[in-house]
Amino acid sequence: MFPAPASRLTRLGSVSFRGLRCLSLFSSSDSSTTWSKVVSDAEKIVGYPTSFMSLRCLLSDELSNVAMHVRKLVGTQHPLLNTARGFVYDSKNNLQMRGLIVLLLSKAAGPSHASSDLLPQDMISGIYPSQRNLAEITELIHTAFLVHRGIVNLKEWTDSDGPLKDMEFGNKMAVLSGDFLLANACTGLAELNDTKVVELISSAIGDLVQGIYYESSCSAEESLCEGVDVASWEDQTFLSHGALLAKSCQAAMQLAKHDRDAQRQAYLYGKHLSLGHKLNSDLQPFVKSRLGEMTLFSLSAAPVVFHRQIIGNERWHQQLEEARTLRNQLDYTKLLAAVKSEKGVSSAVDLCRYHSNRALEAIQAFPSSEARSALENIASAVTKF
Repeated sequence: MFPAPASRLTRLGSVSFRGLRCLSLFSSSDSSTTWSKVVSDAEKIVGYPTSFMSLRCLLSDELSNVAMHVRKLVGTQHPLLNTARGFVYDSKNNLQMRGLIVLLLSKAAGPSHASSDLLPQDMISGIYPSQRNLAEITELIHTAFLVHRGIVNLKEWTDSDGPLKDMEFGNKMAVLSGDFLLANACTGLAELNDTKVVELISSAIGDLVQGIYYESSCSAEESLCEGVDVASWEDQTFLSHGALLAKSCQAAMQLAKHDRDAQRQAYLYGKHLSLGHKLNSDLQPFVKSRLGEMTLFSLSAAPVVFHRQIIGNERWHQQLEEARTLRNQLDYTKLLAAVKSEKGVSSAVDLCRYHSNRALEAIQAFPSSEARSALENIASAVTKF
C-alpha cells in the first residue's frame, strides 16, 4: 500500500513520507541473509539475545497501562501502532543493534589495568553488569526517541487521513510512552554512578534533539535542505543517527576504566559504523529498484545530496519540475532515474565503504577475539547492498 501524497506527513512503518526520513539506524529495511547471520552470531557471543534487554521496562506496570491505551488506536492510521509492532517483532527487525554493539565492544576490550576495584568474577560472558545496564539504557533512549518521532503534524492532517481525535489521542500516547522510556533511561543512567558516563550520554541526547529538530525543519521546508552538501549531511546524520551509539561505545570503555585512547577508538567505531549503515539504508532504493518500479526515497538521502552537489541547484530544480505530475506530486520513478543517471549513487557507495573501513581500522586497537571478529563482520556487512 502506498502512502498519501508526499506533501502530507504520513508514515508507513518507521518512515516519514514527507521528508522520508529513516527513524531507526538498524531497521527492518536491512533484511539480507548476510546481515541476519552476522547479528545472530554476535548475539551468541555476548551471552543472550539483545531483544530481551529492555524486557524489565517493557513488562512494568506503568508501561502495561500505556499499552492498554495504545490498543485503542487499533484501526487508525497513527504511526505509533507501526512503532509498537516493531517492538513485538524486535528479534526479526534488529531494533536492538545499538545495545548489541555496546556489549560486543565491552567484551572485546575486556577489563583494563586500572579496573582493580572491578571484580572479574562479576563479569558475565566477559562483560561487567554496569556495561550491560548501559546497553539497556542506550536502547531505551533510542526507543524513546523512536516513539516521539512518530508524532503526527496535526496542522497537515485532513479528514481523508482519518478522524482527528484518533491522531490527537495517538500523539498523547506517543509523548507519554516516549517520556516514560526516557525517564527510565535517565534513572538507570544515574544509578551507574559515573559522572563522565552521565555527561557523555546526556550530550548524546542533546545531539539527538538537535539532529531531529533539523530533520523536522528540513521536512517541513524543502528549501532548508538545498544548501546541504555532503560534509553537512555527514554532520547532521551523525547527530540524529550516530551520536548515541558512538558515545555509548565510549561510555562502555569508561565504565571499565579504559584509557582515553581505547575510549577514542570505541567512539570512532560507533561513529563510522553509524554513518556507514545510514548510507547503506539511503542507498537501498537506488541499488534494489527495478526499471519502471515505483520506489520511494528521501530527497535528503545521501545519493540525492551527492547528485544535487554534482549537477548544481539550477539543474536539480529543473529535474524536480520535470518529475512533478499534474497534481503537483513527485514522480519518484522519473526522479530516481535522473539521480541514477549521474555519479551520486556510486559516490554514496564509495563513502559507505570509506566509513566501513574506518570502523574496521578503529576496532583493530582491541585484542583479537571472537567479539572483535563479530564487530568486524558487522562493519563489513554495511557495504553489502
